[in-house]
Amino acid sequence: MKASVYTRYGNPEVVHIQEIAKPTPENNEIVVKVNATSMTAGDWRMRAGEPFAIKLYNGLRKPKRTILGHEFSGVVEAVGQAVTRFKVGDHIFGGTGDKAGAHAQYVVVPEDGPLVLKPENMPDADAAALPVGATTALFFLRKANIQQGQQVLIYGASGSVGTFAVQIAKYFGAEVTAVCSTANIPLVQSLGATKVIDYTKEDFSEQAKKYDVVFDAVGKSNFAQGKKALKPKGIYATVAVDLSLLFQSFFTALTGKYKLITGVSKPTTARLSFLVKLFDKQALKVVIDRTYAFSDIQLAHRHAQSGHKKGNIVIIP
Repeated sequence: MKASVYTRYGNPEVVHIQEIAKPTPENNEIVVKVNATSMTAGDWRMRAGEPFAIKLYNGLRKPKRTILGHEFSGVVEAVGQAVTRFKVGDHIFGGTGDKAGAHAQYVVVPEDGPLVLKPENMPDADAAALPVGATTALFFLRKANIQQGQQVLIYGASGSVGTFAVQIAKYFGAEVTAVCSTANIPLVQSLGATKVIDYTKEDFSEQAKKYDVVFDAVGKSNFAQGKKALKPKGIYATVAVDLSLLFQSFFTALTGKYKLITGVSKPTTARLSFLVKLFDKQALKVVIDRTYAFSDIQLAHRHAQSGHKKGNIVIIP
């Protein structure tokens, strides 16, 4: 089978399409023919080895995981002897977990991983872009205990996590203010944002309006900014995670004035099932910026790393 392989950290040119052996399933594993996968921020950061903490996770000198891809949609090709949850021919989608591996024509995953049956009315491209970004948005908004009638600000509202967060916050009954660039204002308005702040012209933290929840969906703001925009007892949530944020989270828990939520979200079957229900209710749509052929995967890496993508990038093996 063909797979996108990299054996050293660096720019997109370190990634190459190679012919490798097709995987075979262990007792509790399934092999899926990949119809669509995606290019997430986690993928290009793993390839680049940035920030340095990634190398502590994936190998200091060279990557341990040489095939990227953390989400996919496809058809079950083979199952291990102990598998009972899925059968050959099932159309499924989900996440690959820590092993990655979806940037290939076939991927092997454990049957108890974050996987669900794909609805017939959900295109493979949409399904392939749901597991990481949408479950991340759902994870943080639930941890922030989002409630009907709250004022919620989504920073980075036009990215993968952000486009999902705007829609999920609206579904939970919040009034959403989105922060994005000028070009993306129509997009976030179409997703349900009541108000939009253009970060190229205004600083959200200097606005008079205060929010119950400020969610940084790209990890580019900071807690000092977020606090200025919060109501008393308000919650600042961010996809960024480092020692400084963890310390601040502990400190704010002691003071009780504000709350800071950070951490790492991973797809789960329960979250995916909930998102399928939202999709079926037409309360959630997947924003796809660009779709690339497998042969153009270097271009997908470059566009994802540019910081200018809207929603999601899909790759067709």
